[in-house]
Amino acid sequence: MWVEHKEWVQEAIRYMEFHLKEDVEFEDVVQHTAVSRFHFHRIFKEHVGISATAYLRERRLTLAAMELLSTNKRILDISLEYRFAGQDSFSRAFKRQYQMTPQQYRSGFRVFQRTQKEVGSYMSTNEYETEMGQNYKDYVEQQEMQKTQSELPVGWMFTGMFPNQYQAELDRLVVHRGTVSATVKGLANANSQGFGTLMQMFKAKKYQGKRLRLTGFLKTKEAQTAGLWMRVDGKNEEPLAFDNMMNRPVMGTKDWAQHDVVLDIGPLAEAIAFGVILSGEGQVWVDGIRIEEVDNSVPVTDSFLNEDHTLPEEPLNLDFEMTRSEEA
Repeated sequence: MWVEHKEWVQEAIRYMEFHLKEDVEFEDVVQHTAVSRFHFHRIFKEHVGISATAYLRERRLTLAAMELLSTNKRILDISLEYRFAGQDSFSRAFKRQYQMTPQQYRSGFRVFQRTQKEVGSYMSTNEYETEMGQNYKDYVEQQEMQKTQSELPVGWMFTGMFPNQYQAELDRLVVHRGTVSATVKGLANANSQGFGTLMQMFKAKKYQGKRLRLTGFLKTKEAQTAGLWMRVDGKNEEPLAFDNMMNRPVMGTKDWAQHDVVLDIGPLAEAIAFGVILSGEGQVWVDGIRIEEVDNSVPVTDSFLNEDHTLPEEPLNLDFEMTRSEEA
C-alpha cells in the first residue's frame, strides 16, 4: 500500500504544481485523485509532512516571493495572481512564512536577486514554475529533511528565496570558539537561484554618519556560494548600501577563516540588516560575529559604490562620431 499511496501523493502534487494560478482548492485535488477526503488528507500529511492545503499555499507563496524579486508587478496583482483574497490576506500569509511583509522582502532582497544574475544564469518565472513542477519528488524529500530544523539562535530569523530548500539551526559540534555556532544548509538539489539567510535587523539612528564593519568566522562544506552580508535601508526601505561578498564568495570546502563587510551608514539610514547567506547546495557555519565602528582608513566593500566607480566622469560621444579605436 505504501507504493500506491506514494503514487497518489505524487499525482496530487503534480496536479497542484500545474494549477497554482488557478482556483484550485483542497476539494479539487481530492476529486482529481479519486480518493476519499479523509483518507487523502491523512496519507498526504503522512508522506509530505504538511497538509495538502498548506502545501498549496506554501508553493503559491514561494512563487509569489520570486515574482516580488524579479518583476515590478504590484503586490496586489501578485496576491490576486496566486489566488489570495486580497493584499491583506496575502501579506499575513507571506509574513508567517518569510518573517517579513512582501514590501520589506521586495525592498530588502531585490539586491540579492540582482547579484545572483551576475554569478549564474537567470531563470524566468515560467522556467521556475516548470522546474519546480518537474521536481515535485524532491519537494517531498526536502520536507522530510526540513522536519529536522529545530532551534534558531535567540534574536535571529531565517528567511530567503525557496526557504524550504534550506535549513538553519545551532550546531554544538562544529564550533570556532565557545560552545555553539550557527549553520545554514542547502538541502538536496537546492536551487542555485535561491538562497537561505540567517539574519537580524536593527535601527540605524545611533550609527548614522559612521562606518561599520561586520566580521565573522565562516567555515564551509561543499558550498556553492556563501558569505556574510550587510545592508543599510532608508526611510522607504530602499537599500542605500549593500554587500553580500558575491565578488569574493566562500565556495567549496574551507576551514574557519575571518571575513568582513564594511559599509558607511548615511545620515538618511533607518535600518541595518546583516547575516550569513548560502546559495545552492552545501553548508556554511558562522561564529564570532562582531559589528564595530571603524575609521575612514578602513575601505568600504559597498557593491553599490563599486558600481558607481565604473561610470564615466562625463557624457561621451554625444554626436556618435567616436570609433572603438579612438575610445581605446
